[in-house]
Amino acid sequence: MPEPDDRPLSDAPDWLQLDQQLCFALYSASLAMTKQYKPLLDPLGLTYPQYLAMLVLWESTPITVNELGKRLHLDSGTLTPLLKRLETSGLIHRQRDSEDERRVLVSLTPKGQQLKEQAKRIPQTMACQVGLDMQDVASLRQTLQRLRNQIR
Repeated sequence: MPEPDDRPLSDAPDWLQLDQQLCFALYSASLAMTKQYKPLLDPLGLTYPQYLAMLVLWESTPITVNELGKRLHLDSGTLTPLLKRLETSGLIHRQRDSEDERRVLVSLTPKGQQLKEQAKRIPQTMACQVGLDMQDVASLRQTLQRLRNQIR
């Protein structure tokens, strides 16, 4: 772990200014990004967290609720209402695992699978809207994933 800056405080930037905070830069960027997704997701009938869940399900279905929560970094208290709304929308189906009834499996319905086709252009559209090419997006994503993993 890097050592704290040992310069005298009078020589250091004012670390308590809002614009000096890494956490605020991440938070405000996340809010701005989520707002950019809204007009793209509204025609699909999805909220941003629902879109993230669908991305996982389009990769791998069926999947346990526990594994889905791990992939999304969400606890069951947050994930369960999200899944209920997706099920009510007819996009997913939840059922107990016949081999282990403690596990709940989530799978896509045909309607949920068809929605993938409508969502295919979203990543590239978002990259264009934020003014980054796909290489810049990949680089930024890797940096943020490294930061997330370091924090954990």
